Amino acid sequence: MPTLWWFEIDRPALVLGSTQDESMVNRRACDRAGVEVVRRHSGGGAVLLIPGEIDWFDLIIPEGDSLWERDVSRAAWWVGEVVVEALGTDGLAVHRGPLISNEWSSLACFAGWGPGEVTVGHRKVLGLSQRRTRNLIRYQCATYRVWRPERLLELLAPDHPPADALVDCVAPVVLDRADLERSLARR
Repeated sequence: MPTLWWFEIDRPALVLGSTQDESMVNRRACDRAGVEVVRRHSGGGAVLLIPGEIDWFDLIIPEGDSLWERDVSRAAWWVGEVVVEALGTDGLAVHRGPLISNEWSSLACFAGWGPGEVTVGHRKVLGLSQRRTRNLIRYQCATYRVWRPERLLELLAPDHPPADALVDCVAPVVLDRADLERSLARR
């Protein structure tokens, strides 16, 4: 049976992607801002978690469930569809193409697009990554309520793009947990 884990952010954290090097972090700035630096085992770019500014949830799918998909590039499409339904906002689309990277996506997770992520125009609404074992798929998902790229960039080493280069890569939304649960239950 699919399981939804909804997380409440209780303190700021800069979450590095699995391929990011610690040298990209401005440790002094993180310490001054009280931001913990942690690493996830999936994904590419960094994600800044600030209480009240991001909704973070994971979906766990056991092997054998009807939502299990062997094709990694198609596996998360349904996750995007569930989020689109829960948001009920016109103009949202589930990205069904290949990974789209740009000069900033290795730095900031929300700058690129992956299969199953939700967009509106050229802005990302839902970011997600997936972790797989033989027995389950774990989709790690986030939507920003507030997007302030300058806060992310001030925590990174100084050789990054200007904040205005990242301003238009995210479309903030408010994702209601009850709406997400209803949408998931209909799946």
